[in-house]
Amino acid sequence: MATISLPALRRLVVAAQGYAARRRRGTTTEVERAITALSCVQLDSISTVERSHRIVLAGRVGAYPRGAVDRLLRRGRVFEYWAHEACLLPAEDWPLFRPAMADGGRSWYASVEQTHPHLAEHVLERVRAEGPLGSRHFEGEAGGEMWAMKPAKAMLVRLWNRGELVVAGRDGFQRLFDLPERVLPRSVLDAPVPSERERLRSLVLKAVRARGALTEQGLVEHWRLKGGTRRIRPMVDDLARDGLLERWSVEDAGPAVLVPAGSTVDPPPVATPVLLSPFDNLLWDRSFTRRAFAFDHVMEIYKRPHERRYGYYVLPFLRGDRIVARVDLKAERAAGELVVRAVHREPGVRGSRALDDALDRALDRLRAAAGLERVRR
Repeated sequence: MATISLPALRRLVVAAQGYAARRRRGTTTEVERAITALSCVQLDSISTVERSHRIVLAGRVGAYPRGAVDRLLRRGRVFEYWAHEACLLPAEDWPLFRPAMADGGRSWYASVEQTHPHLAEHVLERVRAEGPLGSRHFEGEAGGEMWAMKPAKAMLVRLWNRGELVVAGRDGFQRLFDLPERVLPRSVLDAPVPSERERLRSLVLKAVRARGALTEQGLVEHWRLKGGTRRIRPMVDDLARDGLLERWSVEDAGPAVLVPAGSTVDPPPVATPVLLSPFDNLLWDRSFTRRAFAFDHVMEIYKRPHERRYGYYVLPFLRGDRIVARVDLKAERAAGELVVRAVHREPGVRGSRALDDALDRALDRLRAAAGLERVRR
């Protein structure tokens, strides 16, 4: 079993993320490739700076057309479903999530199936007849209080959980739902559902390739898999025997990591100044982030103002293979400004001209991705 140092482990993980080395403009095709390379990209509704998935993707491909993800959804190139959380996923992976759909997906709004048992067919009939619809299209519909807006919205989500509807785009950030056969390619819909073993093998391999290195617990966290590490260990062992994955020890004597076969224990340096969404894939396994990066990822979005140490929407600043600061930001869209409220350097990080220049470059890239005109510090 090979042994990797913590600095080399950081370089391996950061390199796998595919952050763009300089500010550039990305294309819709590059956005699709980035989603595939990352395996999934988490969605979140908070827009204090920019929607999380846009920050994540712009960090990989540069500022890209605002309607790119919507076009990919409408064309059936990507789909939304539960992965780490609600995520964008490549369309080719639809069969991997069919078993979850058959089980009803997450339990959100499950009670609407009992309280409004006939609402599902009503919603499906309208979507069949009218095309993509969102919850707002059901407000004030005939049927009175029984079919008021809230139950209809709940049923749309339940039908999406079950795979009977897919997200066919968004109006603002509101989902528009349509029938899978009108959105996804026939080849995807007709693909056989893999066995449980095949499905878990695929998910394990996709996660490790997307993240560069993961512990078994990190694998579970990546997909939020039930059953813990005991469930995936047979598939990990299979993939190692088949020469697709390798287990490496780490010099700190902590849990071993899984890496794609052929990875090097001494990867080259990375030089990517980038501001990370609080929901960036790099940050999903918080125990690993503390271990490898000596960074305790804290989100204070849900704290009261007087309880916050760093700020409401704080983006970790990655420079090379280290997270060197936390930057409290806000987009002032009326003024066209990305406002820097505070910069908190990590312990042991000294201020320098080079650090300031790197942060300026990262801020300018984020400004461009958010469609703002200037940075105000």
